[in-house]
Amino acid sequence: MTTPTAPAGAMDAAGPTALDVAGPTSKRKIIAWGMWDWGSQPFNTVITTFVFSVYITSSSFGATNATSTALAISTAIAGLFVALLAPVLGQNSDRSGRTVRNLRLQTWLLAGLSASLYVVKPEPAFLWVGLILLGVGSVVSEIAGVNYNATIDQVATGKTVGRVSGFGWGMGYLGGIIVLLALYFLLIQPEVGLFGVTDTDGMDIRVSMLLCGLWTLIFTIPAFLVLKDRPRPKAPRVGAKDSYRLVWASIRGLWTTSRHTVYFLLASALFRDGLAGVFAFGAILAAGTFGLSAGDVIVFGAAANIVAGFATMGFGMLDDRLGPKRVILISLGALVILGIAIFVLHDGGPSTFWVLGLLMTVFVGPAQAASRSFLARLIPEGKNGEIFGLYATTGRVVSFLSPAAFGVFIAIGAAVTGQENTQYWGILGIVLILAAGFAVMLPVKEHGEHSVS
Repeated sequence: MTTPTAPAGAMDAAGPTALDVAGPTSKRKIIAWGMWDWGSQPFNTVITTFVFSVYITSSSFGATNATSTALAISTAIAGLFVALLAPVLGQNSDRSGRTVRNLRLQTWLLAGLSASLYVVKPEPAFLWVGLILLGVGSVVSEIAGVNYNATIDQVATGKTVGRVSGFGWGMGYLGGIIVLLALYFLLIQPEVGLFGVTDTDGMDIRVSMLLCGLWTLIFTIPAFLVLKDRPRPKAPRVGAKDSYRLVWASIRGLWTTSRHTVYFLLASALFRDGLAGVFAFGAILAAGTFGLSAGDVIVFGAAANIVAGFATMGFGMLDDRLGPKRVILISLGALVILGIAIFVLHDGGPSTFWVLGLLMTVFVGPAQAASRSFLARLIPEGKNGEIFGLYATTGRVVSFLSPAAFGVFIAIGAAVTGQENTQYWGILGIVLILAAGFAVMLPVKEHGEHSVS
């Protein structure tokens, strides 16, 4: 079999960027595109952050340190699977021209996995059942995100990509508010909720998982009505082994012709993993360290999403004016300072977490949205899937760092203090990853000073 050559675009200087040739769009189309973020958000907000992660690490499943460490391990393993699968699946979408079709199938699978968490009963025997389903869902969510990011040139131009990216992230946060509040007031908070559901046998949480799946299925429909696969010349099939060769060829080509893009991919891999750690373990710290009840965590989550949603949209406009690099550095610097403050003030009680936690949510979304817009400004025409696939791959190669650092620092805290619950030490692991991302991002040139060529 002939060894495939590295794909053009990431390695050659010919041709405009995808955003340079982006066609006309409309507010209606941008809103419909943002509905995918809105519709898929229950997995991130309800399941990964504020409800299911708190449920699966509760005393019903075992000791706090044991369940927190188990979650860290499963999250790290899921990240490694994303790193292995993203290059193959991302390249398949790019070569076949079926990005939107693949996104649709992955979204339906994500909805099914969300609903399947209903089977996780509040018993130690179901700990790893829940963690496995959660891990598989994380893999599907990440790969779906690659294909979603690759569609941004259908709704944005070089002049508007910052605010469009920020709008998408903001829609996700605001969608998270609605679903979180609906589940809290209709199912979790009342003694007898909707459909006669109570907290007996964890049914309030478990039924919430069914509704999360339904939410994703319904609210992503608008995106699939406006996003279309673009006809492409039929490309020869490439096996898994050759797909990895192509990815490695792309990295080598980028290192030769666009080294600052490689620096950005390395920096973003680190700080995006740190940002994911803030979401993955923030609610766990709220409950296990600062004493917030499950209901309080959900109320905090609603407030956090309001703050994050509007902050991300606002920073999106700054992105188009100041540039995405400045937005990223401002956000990461603030998060490092606030993370250290949480460690120092860990015994301050719920009010301390409310203040510091809400301040952190101001900066997480803008860093994520600006990272996406930074790369979108560089991608050559026709290479969205390839480059965003590489973006996901480089990110997930190190995706074990935050959960591993969180778990390691919990263990260090136990050894240093001799305390039974040293969960708050885990935030130092997250801070370490964010600081490393900040340091690597500092020398990266602004998007206008280099290109993927």
